[in-house]
Amino acid sequence: MRRTITGFSNPTVKYLRSLRDKKHRKRERAFLAEGLRLLTDARECGRLPRQLVMAEKRDPHPLLDALESDVLAAGGEVIDTSPDILTKITGKDNAQAVIGVFEEWDTSLSAVDRNAAPIWLVAQALRDPGNLGTMLRTGDAVGAGGLILIDDCADPFSVEAVRASMGAVFTQQVARASWGDFLVWLRAKDEEKRGQLVAASLRDAVPYRGAAYQAPCFVLVGNESQGLPQGYEDACDLRVTMPMRGRADSLNAAVAAAVLAYEVLAGLE
Repeated sequence: MRRTITGFSNPTVKYLRSLRDKKHRKRERAFLAEGLRLLTDARECGRLPRQLVMAEKRDPHPLLDALESDVLAAGGEVIDTSPDILTKITGKDNAQAVIGVFEEWDTSLSAVDRNAAPIWLVAQALRDPGNLGTMLRTGDAVGAGGLILIDDCADPFSVEAVRASMGAVFTQQVARASWGDFLVWLRAKDEEKRGQLVAASLRDAVPYRGAAYQAPCFVLVGNESQGLPQGYEDACDLRVTMPMRGRADSLNAAVAAAVLAYEVLAGLE
């Protein structure tokens, strides 16, 4: 189905704009992704938007044509509208020429196959959507299976997190759980299915270079300002330390995850 929207007060415009807010995303189980690159990444991962919103008089592009064709073939909706209305929807003055509305997928631990990859990233109480998106991008870069969000984290489907992921939100498994549920899941009764939990720490830690990493390895980072609670560190199978050569006493959470993930990758190869 295809249609054109010309009015700012159109109910569809209001609906699309509402998806910038977490409570509406949660209610609708849907989120926005902006830009041809992100939507092409989604398409190549087998995920198509249920609604595709495009600017009128946009520059032609074969990838956009392919995206439009696939959305229509799958029974989705294509909407043509003005750049000004796209700006209203996204809240950005330089809005992208194309926006997609995607259905959220299952983010329960039961949907995660821990043996699908040797490395997984885990974030506890991560509050910055930019950091969250960066961790998704890092996970894609190191071949991780995905990102598991523990306790009260930023929304992985927010516009900011999706944008920061550079499309990795579509390549990485995303799961959400409480700390207690995660530990029960991680410590599976079947010994062969158990995962190794690793965190950067200053307490009883070994150097991160050459540590005894084991697959599947779950790299855990904590909140940006408070780090990991001591009880969470105590539950780790391995605590490692990364040297700080300057005045800084810690790394940004997403940066620390990237440094450690690459070391884990090297140790497992």
